[in-house]
Amino acid sequence: MPVREGPAQPAPPPKEPEPYPAEKARGGEIILGARSRRIIFIAGLVGIVVLALLFLA
Repeated sequence: MPVREGPAQPAPPPKEPEPYPAEKARGGEIILGARSRRIIFIAGLVGIVVLALLFLA
């Protein structure tokens, strides 16, 4: 069993993380290149509104 020469030393302070660049931190983009993807996306939005109206009525 090892023997200590003195009292235990406190842990070193944690390092500050590098700041994340703002160019990489911006939000995601919705890429709707194909016409079919746009139609499906818009149909989903309309569907949500219709369901909300049905439940509130």
